[in-house]
Amino acid sequence: MHFDAGPSLNLLLRGATVGVLLLIALALWRDARGALAARLGAAFAVGVAAATLAAMPGFAETPDAWRAAITAVAAGSMFVFWLFTRALFDDDFRPRAWQLAVWLGLAGVGALNCLVIGPQHLTAAPAMALFMGLMPVAWALLAIAQSLASWREDLVEGRRQLRTLIVATTAVYTVAQLLAALIAGMDLRAVVESPLNAAGTAALTLFIASRMLQVRADELFAPLSIEPAPAATIAPPAPDARQLATLNRLMSVERVYREPSLTIAALATRMGLPEHRLRKLINQALGHRNFNAFLNAYRIEDAMRALSDAALAAVPVLTIAMDAGFQSLGPFNRAFKAATGVTPTEYRRGPVAPLEAHGRLAETETA
Repeated sequence: MHFDAGPSLNLLLRGATVGVLLLIALALWRDARGALAARLGAAFAVGVAAATLAAMPGFAETPDAWRAAITAVAAGSMFVFWLFTRALFDDDFRPRAWQLAVWLGLAGVGALNCLVIGPQHLTAAPAMALFMGLMPVAWALLAIAQSLASWREDLVEGRRQLRTLIVATTAVYTVAQLLAALIAGMDLRAVVESPLNAAGTAALTLFIASRMLQVRADELFAPLSIEPAPAATIAPPAPDARQLATLNRLMSVERVYREPSLTIAALATRMGLPEHRLRKLINQALGHRNFNAFLNAYRIEDAMRALSDAALAAVPVLTIAMDAGFQSLGPFNRAFKAATGVTPTEYRRGPVAPLEAHGRLAETETA
């Protein structure tokens, strides 16, 4: 009697993948649930687990309620991946109401396609299938763009390395599925349900899990609230005093932050340091995780002084923003309110208590 190991291997690989993904989600929630990126990472792992279940042979025989719920979660998984990359690489990122609406829309479309459009073979079925196939690719491409756009500004070395692996491997693998279907002339669902895809998903999941375990949680995730470090925590090596003094002179005396196009490469050249040494200096000595946030701290201090100066009361807020190094009013207003809790105009009207972040900056300038 001939035994076909293909379906059994497919189910085994997908079952193992779902198990690993759920363990990753539980680990992220247990160890770093105070960080937004960790929560979104756990949600993404659950979404990929749902997508893996939805691609299993025999999934169509699953009871309607379970099938609709799993398909809905799977349909929005790559959108959650995009949100995860946003939160992972931008410590100031916060989800907005429209992003929740997009996820609900994708989930609703997935459930509708699963229960109504697909089974009843409606005229919209081909277009819906194409839409469901292209959406993950679109969000994967956006995640790649997001990662590349802010890669050089990331000051946390472990996170910089991991972002390349997570985003590149996951996004490229998602795009490769579409290309494989187009080149082979196969239906996208046939590619997704194939044993080869199951093996690839399992390998990718294990690879990402192993890499994430090698990075400390405090490097990877920035908590929503900063808690005091435990007394037993080993302090990082003291920064080079001369390098720190040079950096403080450039920022506080020469005010190079006022240059709108200042990059970390340009600042490293002025200091005579390799970029990775400057990243380490700013991250470990001054506590910043992103180069633009480091610059904005000085720019907002500059703007606060100008807005508090009665002699500059007639100077437009836009002029003050651009003099401080911002290139337009919108980003300045958002950064200023995030740092102070009020708009520049409100700050100009009356005194505002100094922020802890600005107090920390002042301490580093006098170090």
